[in-house]
Amino acid sequence: MPNVDILTVKELAEYLKIAEKTAYRFASEGKVPGFKVGSAWRFRKSEIDRWIAEQEQKQEGAGK
Repeated sequence: MPNVDILTVKELAEYLKIAEKTAYRFASEGKVPGFKVGSAWRFRKSEIDRWIAEQEQKQEGAGK
């Protein structure tokens, strides 16, 4: 059974509804939490969900 908690760059892009190129750039620039398995990026879905929540909080704070 595949571990659905681990996302590839393609899956991350689909999840965030952004281009794969953008997802790869975010990863390589450290903008999203991820790790490398060999030369391939992988992302823990729970960490991405937490990152999304942090982005929402930052935007709410900036709007005040």
